[in-house]
Amino acid sequence: MRLRIILRYIGYVLLFNALFMLISAGVSFFEGDSALLPLLFTSLITALIGVFPIIYVPATENIHNDEGLFIVVAGWLLSSLIGALPYIMWGGPFTFTNAWFESVSGFTTTGSSILNNIEAIPAGLLLWRSTTHFIGGIGIIVFMLAVVPSTGQAAMVLYRNEISSLAVENFRYRTQKTLQIILIVYFGLIVLETISLLILGMSFFDAITHSFATVATGGFSPKDTSVAFFNNPAIEMVIMVFMILSGIHFALIFLAITGRMDLLWKSSIVRYYIGALLVSVLLVTINLHGNVYANWLDALRFGAFQVISLGTSTGFATTDSNIWPGFSKLILIFFSLQCACAGSTSGGIKVDRIILTLKSIVKHLKIMFHPKGVFAFRLNKTIIDNSIVEAGVVYVVLYLLVVFTSSLVLTFIGVDIMSAFSGSVAAMGNVGPGFGMVSSLSNFSQIPEMGKWILSVVMLLGRLEIFALLMFLCRRALR
Repeated sequence: MRLRIILRYIGYVLLFNALFMLISAGVSFFEGDSALLPLLFTSLITALIGVFPIIYVPATENIHNDEGLFIVVAGWLLSSLIGALPYIMWGGPFTFTNAWFESVSGFTTTGSSILNNIEAIPAGLLLWRSTTHFIGGIGIIVFMLAVVPSTGQAAMVLYRNEISSLAVENFRYRTQKTLQIILIVYFGLIVLETISLLILGMSFFDAITHSFATVATGGFSPKDTSVAFFNNPAIEMVIMVFMILSGIHFALIFLAITGRMDLLWKSSIVRYYIGALLVSVLLVTINLHGNVYANWLDALRFGAFQVISLGTSTGFATTDSNIWPGFSKLILIFFSLQCACAGSTSGGIKVDRIILTLKSIVKHLKIMFHPKGVFAFRLNKTIIDNSIVEAGVVYVVLYLLVVFTSSLVLTFIGVDIMSAFSGSVAAMGNVGPGFGMVSSLSNFSQIPEMGKWILSVVMLLGRLEIFALLMFLCRRALR
């Protein structure tokens, strides 16, 4: 690997972080809050470190796959580390471990927090916290590729290491066109949601931070009680709509906007995704009525929001789902594992892989009945290569193994089983809240320090879809 080329591209990543930190510092300056110096100092240091390799290393469009992998993984790790520095310098509840956890949670769009009093944090620091969602939502490297000119062949290598393999298959556009589509849809959804929330009475700061968190399916809110703070059904409805949209493959949204709405409804993945949410909202509403809420409207309002929030890996809350019956909790745990579609900002196993796994089971049963039969995998009337199906099933098994291992280690260090399991599910799926002491209106502050480091690694594994980080760590052994 050529270290100088890697450093050049990582330099771009650091400059992007520095720019957004500077914007947050500007908010601190106008608000006159105590986060100005931490944000400004970190921005300047990050910019200086990032600019040197860009100046002194010649540009190249030819990078190898292992270099691309290193740039992607190192970009995420360094962004998380740099992103923690403003928290550490500001102090308060931010020990190094807490700052690292909050930063990783932000960039991976997990939305788990260690903060007990979010509203006491300065506005500039809260904006930086939400901006990590904005950057991480479509991917740090995707942001860089979309803005940096003349990356050529390098763009394709980096893009394929950054984006989910399922999403790459589904976009079916050239790399630069795909990047444009992602940005158009991403920014378009943020702008539309921000305007909608402003119309409903939110301040601009609250509207933009909640839009960042919604479209990135992240979940960081500048309010201690999340969306429950507003107690406004209209605001909840708008956020639900944009959570659902943000969980759909961005290429399908783009096609729908440009006049091919029929392709959206013909997608078996989208039909399953929407259908599963609707059926689960109905079941949870029935289960909550009489057990938690006295009337049907409240059961529907709070049940729908929590199902959609976790089913898209966003993690906002309008109620304490920790007091819900076991049936409703299990449905939320299922959606925390599955989440939404590939090609969106959602985390989790993804609807696409769930469908491929179910089709794999059906095919296996057919072969048992007809040993000499030949059966093809079809998705949206397109034949799917066996290697893609196999990779999907392997990913599901490995995903569940990570969740189990993480839960096991957390229980070993003293975390109760519900908090350990649901916290691991939430971290791996980049969902945010779990149950027990990490429930929807609680946080991760009570998790032991070692547990926070474990969950940070799990968040990164989930965001990089396991294989990229494993290949990065085991690249010598795999040669």
